[in-house]
Amino acid sequence: MLPIGLSFQQAPPISVPFRFFLTAPLFLLAAATLLLVEGPDLMVHRHSAAALAAAHLLTLGFSSMVMCGALLQLLPVLGGVPLSHPGRMAWLVHAPLVAGTLGLALAFLSGQALFFHLALIFLGTAFGCFGLWLASTLRKIRGGGASIQGMRAALAALIVTVSLGLVLAAARSSGLTIPYVPLSSLHPLWGLGGWTTLLIAGLAYQLIPMFQLTAPYPARMTSRLIPTLLLLLAGKTLGEFLPGSTGKALSLAASLGLDAGYLWFATVTWQLLSRRRRKVPDTTLQFWRLGLGLLMLSVGIALLAEVMGDGLPEPWLLMLGVLALPGFILCVIQGMLYKIVPFLTWFHLQSAYPGLGIVPNVRDIHARFHADRQLALLAVALAALAVSCWLPALSRVAGLLWMAHALWLEINVLQAARIFLKVRRVARIREAH
Repeated sequence: MLPIGLSFQQAPPISVPFRFFLTAPLFLLAAATLLLVEGPDLMVHRHSAAALAAAHLLTLGFSSMVMCGALLQLLPVLGGVPLSHPGRMAWLVHAPLVAGTLGLALAFLSGQALFFHLALIFLGTAFGCFGLWLASTLRKIRGGGASIQGMRAALAALIVTVSLGLVLAAARSSGLTIPYVPLSSLHPLWGLGGWTTLLIAGLAYQLIPMFQLTAPYPARMTSRLIPTLLLLLAGKTLGEFLPGSTGKALSLAASLGLDAGYLWFATVTWQLLSRRRRKVPDTTLQFWRLGLGLLMLSVGIALLAEVMGDGLPEPWLLMLGVLALPGFILCVIQGMLYKIVPFLTWFHLQSAYPGLGIVPNVRDIHARFHADRQLALLAVALAALAVSCWLPALSRVAGLLWMAHALWLEINVLQAARIFLKVRRVARIREAH
């Protein structure tokens, strides 16, 4: 049974989102391999070349890859606006995003200006095409509810994130003089706290009640949280460039407001999941709970950093990054993937072959993933990575665990693709006879 109020007839072909979903775990594997190779050197400082390369493999290659694929699938469904030339659009975003992410990682590791230049070209192309498509599609949607509002805010944050990233990359490759310190702190803030988190929140407004059978998010939250977070990000940016005590006060107030907003989202989502109407055990629910718990912990460390300023030791700052990126964001995105991938596999098969009785249901597809075991592996891998912030000698153990986790995730998405191709092949043979 399809959820009411969604325009599933506008959905693009399954090949559009699946090319992104199949590629993303490979970048997670690349980041894990880099951790295994570099070992303690990667965990010494968050601004080391290896740490920056690994962080961008995760942010661009994994989280943004999944988010772009999900939006190309979900925006036409949520907004009721068909995606024109979906295959062409997917290639215009996917191919340069892959090339640009690899180029940027190589640029950090080698320090070669050529790789920075290539990354600028490819990533500018990928996000330029994606941003134009997203903006033009959102413009056609009248209203659209809280999820569409979240996408509009996420687009604004993406534009700022990409702009800051391109400026920072140009400065590294050409020696351009810029205020590097504030820009280098604002770039991840807009990327993780803006583009990714605002989009997660916007999608959660729709996906959590739909897939987890919870009550809707409170109207007060859906109408105020995302716009307020976007304003606070702008205030934080302004505060970083205003001189004297005024700038410091504005920056601190904005940071505290952002922390409170993220904590509000985590708390309300946790409460909704705890009161869900469906009592059947669901592993994807545990991915969300783990991610939300790590978000709460990261907010606590962020508050500690605001209080202590430059006095917070480097391992704590590394821990903040671990809790936010491979912690909260990866857990929540994987929880979304394990709902979206089986659903899309079933939906596209059921839409194409409704009367043949050979399409497995969503629960059967998901059961083949053994997601509960992978969740346990993810928890152990996260624990090992967190401990590595203080004991870098354990970093290679964490790298091996993350490699196993990434391979498992890739195998599961491939398995869903194989199910789709197998059922389609059987259906075509039956139709031919």
